[in-house]
Amino acid sequence: MRYFDRTGLYILPLFLGLLFFAASLTPTLIPRSWLVQGILGGLVMGVGYLIGRIGVSLWRLMELPEPTGRAVRIAQVIIGLPVLAVLAGCLFRARDWQNSIRERMGLELVDSIYTVRIIALALAVFLTLVLLGYALHWLFNRFRTWLYRYLPERTANVAGFLLTVIVVVVVTRDGVLDRVIAGLDSSVTVAQNLFDTAPPRPEGVRTAGPGSLIDWDTLGQPGRNYVTTGPDAAAISAFTGRAAQDPIRVYVGRAQAETPQERADVALAELIRQGGFDREVLIVAMPTGTGWMDPGAVDTVEYMHNGDTATVAVQYSYFQSPLALILETRAGLDQAEALIGAVHSYWRDLPKDARPRLYIHGLSLGAWSSMHGTDLFALLDDPINGAVWAGPPFPSVTWQRVVASRNLGSPYISPELGEGQLVRFANHYTHAGGPEGWGNMRIVFLQYSSDPIVFFETLSLYRKPVWMAEPPGPDVSPFMRYIPVVTQFQLAVDMALANTAPDGHGHAYYGRDYVGPWVAVTDPANWTDADTARLMAYCDGGFDAGCVND
Repeated sequence: MRYFDRTGLYILPLFLGLLFFAASLTPTLIPRSWLVQGILGGLVMGVGYLIGRIGVSLWRLMELPEPTGRAVRIAQVIIGLPVLAVLAGCLFRARDWQNSIRERMGLELVDSIYTVRIIALALAVFLTLVLLGYALHWLFNRFRTWLYRYLPERTANVAGFLLTVIVVVVVTRDGVLDRVIAGLDSSVTVAQNLFDTAPPRPEGVRTAGPGSLIDWDTLGQPGRNYVTTGPDAAAISAFTGRAAQDPIRVYVGRAQAETPQERADVALAELIRQGGFDREVLIVAMPTGTGWMDPGAVDTVEYMHNGDTATVAVQYSYFQSPLALILETRAGLDQAEALIGAVHSYWRDLPKDARPRLYIHGLSLGAWSSMHGTDLFALLDDPINGAVWAGPPFPSVTWQRVVASRNLGSPYISPELGEGQLVRFANHYTHAGGPEGWGNMRIVFLQYSSDPIVFFETLSLYRKPVWMAEPPGPDVSPFMRYIPVVTQFQLAVDMALANTAPDGHGHAYYGRDYVGPWVAVTDPANWTDADTARLMAYCDGGFDAGCVND
């Protein structure tokens, strides 16, 4: 009878798990496939079940009275029926919820979300987590039983728990995780075609070409793609109808030198060698984690300034941005400090009437690192001309401070600061307001209202994010609701899917949306609204690689 009572009581956590599963079906920022939804549902169902089990355990630990027999069965019915009704309702509406996101992002609507597949996969994930939990509990019992021989019971329990934690940490960190990291490091090195696997250098490349200080074999695939593509003088002239120059693109690979400062010094020397400080516009850009430079961000500014530009970038990692953020947190920050510091120091000593306008740029992790490397206080004596930062990740302290300083009543997803003389925000629908009304420095943040990389919040585990308390953005589902714990996991999954969104949504930034910010920040000579519209239309021509089809 005692076993039956316990079993009856412990079904209540299962109901909480089912509620969490139902809640996971609600929409957030990025559309989810049945596969992703099934994994997410099983994961949060396990979390809900765990919370319920902890609650029951605390109830027993406090030796509170427990319902038994018929009272338990009545409670199961009273609680279970509403839970099942909520689950059925959420499953019924799940397709419309997903379509509410897809419609606003211009995606094809789905006829089915494959409910049976979602339920089956969620149950499989949930059962796997439960088995893993029982395995850890078994290990804990073995440890504390052995320690009972030598220690008092309570001390043995605590020591057994600590030993279990140590075993888990050692196995995951020094076993599985280390092997995964080693494998990733090896795979990305191969994928970047470094050293003896690098393809032959094409003719006519300035960076890593004849006389260059940079080795072609060390560039990696992203760097080679960057320096060998992009518009040349002929392509720019054909678009603008005016005489143009070949833009300068300097790129230093991660394998070029051992330390961030050494790579920055090589980048500066190469920039000087190519005449980058003789151009009208000089951009210090930080790439994403793998070293990729968004062509839509660079091509656009090269077109609007007739190629009279120079861009310098240094690779700091081989990993995708999320992995680089976790595994090599300091790499991008240290590289940005070294590169921006080196270029600014040289630029500052040049005559003010004979030096280029200096700008900073970064996308995603590149935005975070370049914001960190742009010490505005250190630049007060001779500040840069401005910056364009796209998709700033949520941990970015500079971005957080700027958003926190927004005007009263200004929306979180599209803030306004003062009169817009120093900082402005742009997105898929607004483009920074043009080149008028600025002060001495111009900074634009380009961020989409559906970008979870920007709007994820660690405190959303138990607190509604500010932006969820405001009217949703144009590409955000009106059915999105905050649910403690569940929303945190949904947004984490959204971050993993952020780049799968169509252009102009999620974390998929593309050429036409850089045009307005670059015009506002760099104020190109003789540029008109018609030129802006024409360049945006050019970027809308269906080119997958960025702004133009190189």
